[in-house]
Amino acid sequence: MIEWLFAIPAAYQGIALAAVLARLRKVDPPAAEFPPVSVLKALRGTEPGSYEALCSHAEQNYPNFELLFSVGDANDPALGEVKRLARDYPDVQIRFIVRQTQAPNHKVASLIDLEKLARHEVILVNDGDIHVEQKYLQNIVAMLNVPPTGLVTCLYKARATTTPGWFEALGVATDFVPSALVAPFVGVSEFALGSTMLFRRADLEAIGGFEALGDYISDDYQLGLKISKLGRRIHLSTEIVETSLSAATWKEAWSHQVRWARTIKASRGDLIGYLGLPVTFATLWSIVAAAFGWWSIATWLFALRFAVALAAAGPLLKDEAALRHIWALPLRDLWGSAVWVAGVVGRKVEWGGRQMRLTPDGKIRPE
Repeated sequence: MIEWLFAIPAAYQGIALAAVLARLRKVDPPAAEFPPVSVLKALRGTEPGSYEALCSHAEQNYPNFELLFSVGDANDPALGEVKRLARDYPDVQIRFIVRQTQAPNHKVASLIDLEKLARHEVILVNDGDIHVEQKYLQNIVAMLNVPPTGLVTCLYKARATTTPGWFEALGVATDFVPSALVAPFVGVSEFALGSTMLFRRADLEAIGGFEALGDYISDDYQLGLKISKLGRRIHLSTEIVETSLSAATWKEAWSHQVRWARTIKASRGDLIGYLGLPVTFATLWSIVAAAFGWWSIATWLFALRFAVALAAAGPLLKDEAALRHIWALPLRDLWGSAVWVAGVVGRKVEWGGRQMRLTPDGKIRPE
């Protein structure tokens, strides 16, 4: 009778596969209007490909936009890249500042300063390492014009140049992305992703501005949550962007993943929901089934898991690197199970070179 318990992770994988396949058929309408956009980017340090990521924003095929950058320190090498960007793209409106505001979340502190400089009513925030296509702004603005949309966000794939980095990137393509697509099926639709957050200044002011996010580690989730509480819809665009994962060591990759896990647990303030995540661990449960000699269950469960991974990494994300490394999926999944355990038992995280503790509601407290 206990064999039927394996139907739960199998059902999840079936829903994930259906969600990925449904996403492949989804098409956002083209934009009919092109309101001016202020792009706000908080930067810290540089890494391989970071300048190319900045260039991809300067090369947007969009009639009116400005790029606003902030760094926390005048000696930050990212500032040199921004100055180079301004020289290389003299026709693009580019401004930069050194952060003055203080807040537990340094990124949000930068956004508070940048928002004061922004000229336009439509605001885009995305992470410093995001690389986008030339029609990115056109494509994401389209859905902001469709009521009752209040925020547009995007899925992403990851590039990496190190072994720990591509191991993390494999998890993004084969685990995180399917989970994000399943979320609406289980009633989680208010999330926004730091890869893209496009919204109106009026809605930002209605939630108390960026100042309302300054104590939280997961500012993207909180922004989406607060805007959704205004009666606005969070739209997950069909646009796919790219980020960079630069962990040089396995220790760095582990620290990053544990921070992410503990952030997820704390941000929603839903320990029960976090404790329910093991139903998604199909590889782990297929190993358990095999250990009991239930080989048919183990085979079908892992086959479903592998199908979800292939569908997400292949036709959805077109992530060639993830497909090359798909052989490591079982190891990556078991790593993810261990990260989940670490997420359960602690609240300390390392972020931006700082040690901090998370409160049960996702706020930052210095160690």
